[in-house]
Amino acid sequence: MDRIDVKILSYLQEDCRMPISTLADKVGLSTSACHRRIKLLESGGQISGYVARLDAKALGYSIEIFVEITLHSQSEDTLEQFERAVQKAPEISECHLMAGQADYLLRVVAKNVADYEQIHRNALSRLPGVAHMQSSFSLRTVRPWAGVPVIQS
Repeated sequence: MDRIDVKILSYLQEDCRMPISTLADKVGLSTSACHRRIKLLESGGQISGYVARLDAKALGYSIEIFVEITLHSQSEDTLEQFERAVQKAPEISECHLMAGQADYLLRVVAKNVADYEQIHRNALSRLPGVAHMQSSFSLRTVRPWAGVPVIQS
């Protein structure tokens, strides 16, 4: 990756709906050259996809919860069963396998505490292999996720 690729990635991460002609102007390339670079970044895996960042509050989700999960066992079978179940649970926004005290860290959004109680009861507590859950409610997001740092290597 060169400095132009870094600029392309940075601009796309800010606004992936930017027209290629606008992006090309910003990075100093022709539209066709910029398009070729984007295709190379996609095929090289630096761009893994495009998504819209939704506003949770505008969609009625007023609370964000981080749930630490400890499993009964760390056997391959237990981990696989848990991860397959998480993939099927739309209530779970993110799931990370962790090093440290908890095995997994989940991110969940809910409309209110009663909604989270239902998610806890009907989704989280039914995940296979769970020995312990610890829920922490976010009071406020100080710095929302805005992408990964794009730097020239």
